[in-house]
Amino acid sequence: MDTIASFFSFITTPVSWVIVQFHTVYGAIFGDDTGWAWGLSIVSLVILIRICLIPLFVKQIKATRAMQTLQPEMKKIQERYKNDKQRQSEEMMKLYKETGTNPLSSCLPILAQSPFFFALYHVLNSIANNDTIGSINQNLLDSAQKAHIFGAPLAAKFTDSGSDVAALDASLTTVRIVTAVMIVMMSASQFYTQRQLMTKNVDTTVKTPFMQQQKMLMYVFPIMFAVFGINFPVGVLVYWLTTNVWTMGQQMYVIRNNPTPGSKAQAAYLERLYKHVTHHGKTRGRGERTIVKAIVAKGRDRNEFERKFINGLNKAGLTAQADGNVVKGEAQAVSQTEDGTPTSAAAPKRQQPKRQSKSQRQSGAPKAAGEGPSLIKSEEPEDAKPSAAAKKTGGTRSKAQSGQRKGPQRPKSPSKK
Repeated sequence: MDTIASFFSFITTPVSWVIVQFHTVYGAIFGDDTGWAWGLSIVSLVILIRICLIPLFVKQIKATRAMQTLQPEMKKIQERYKNDKQRQSEEMMKLYKETGTNPLSSCLPILAQSPFFFALYHVLNSIANNDTIGSINQNLLDSAQKAHIFGAPLAAKFTDSGSDVAALDASLTTVRIVTAVMIVMMSASQFYTQRQLMTKNVDTTVKTPFMQQQKMLMYVFPIMFAVFGINFPVGVLVYWLTTNVWTMGQQMYVIRNNPTPGSKAQAAYLERLYKHVTHHGKTRGRGERTIVKAIVAKGRDRNEFERKFINGLNKAGLTAQADGNVVKGEAQAVSQTEDGTPTSAAAPKRQQPKRQSKSQRQSGAPKAAGEGPSLIKSEEPEDAKPSAAAKKTGGTRSKAQSGQRKGPQRPKSPSKK
C-alpha cells in the first residue's frame, strides 16, 4: 500500500488542503477538535469530488444509451450464433468496435475517484502515525488525533491493537463496533445500488456480456468492501460510505427519470407519464418531450411498454407528435397494429361484389357492387319482340338477329351431362 500511496502522493497535497479549508469552516461551528468538524470535512470532500465527476457521469449515461440502441443488433447476433458462444462474443466485440461503444464505461466514475481515495487514505494513515502531510501541520495533526466519530478516532482501524487504540484515547470495543457497522452499511449500499441497476433498469430480453459483468460486480464489490474495509481507517470508511450513498441516490434518480428501454423502470415511468399527460393534455418539460420524441421515432421497433403507451394516448384522444409534444385529436383517428404500424380508422372498408349466378352471367344482366339481382325488367323495343310466325316456328330468330356470322359454322361439342 505504501508504493501505491507514494504513487498518488502528487494529489495528497490538494486533498489535504481541501480538508483543511472545510475544517476551518466547520471548526468555527462545532469546535476544532470535534469529530463533527473533521467528519463533515471528509463528507464535503466527497460531495466536491462527485460534483466534479458529473461530466464523467453524463458521459457514462450517453454510453449506456448507446449500448441500448445496439440491443436489437445484439439480439440478432445472439439468435444467429446461439450455438457458438465464442463466435457470439467475437461478433459482439466487433459491434462495439464499429459503433465506438464501451461496455465498461460504467466504471469510469469509480476509476476517476480512485486517486482521491488513495490520497485520503495516505493522509489519514499519516495522521494515525503522527506524521504531518501536505497542508496538515502539527497543530492540525494533534486536532485530528483528538477527533472521534461516535467514539472512534478518525485514524483508528478495525485491525488495530488495544495499545494503538488506547494511544488515540479510545476503547477497542467501541472502535470495532463502529467500524463493523460502517463496513456493513458500506457493503449494503454498494449491493443495493448494483441490484436496482440489474433488476429495474436492464432490458432482460437481451443477454449481453455486459449484463453478466454487472451481475458479477453486484456480488464481488460488497465482498471486496467487507474484506478490505477492516484495514480502512474510520475517516476512509466515512469517505466511502458517503460516496456509496451519493451513488445510490444518483442511480435512483436516473432510473426514475431516464430508464432503460424495455426495463421494468421504463414500464413504471411510462405509466406515470401516461397519467400525467392524460391529466394535463400535454407534455411538460424537456425530459418528457425527449422521451416521447424517442418513442415516436422508433416506429415498428417499439417495445411492448412503448406500444401500450402510444395506444393509450390514442384511446384517450391524444396524439404523440414527432417533436415530443402531445396534441388533442380524435379518439380513434390514429391507431396502431401490434407491430407498431399506424393505421387509419376513418378509411372506408372495401366491399366485395356478390357473385352472380350462371343465368345472370349468360343473360349479361348488369349488377351494381354490393347489390342483389335486379328485380326491374328492362323495357324492350317493339321491333325486338318475336312475331307470331316466329312463335309458330319454335321461336327461332334469323342469323342477323341471333348475332351469328354468315358462312359455315363450327359444330358444337356435345354438352356434358
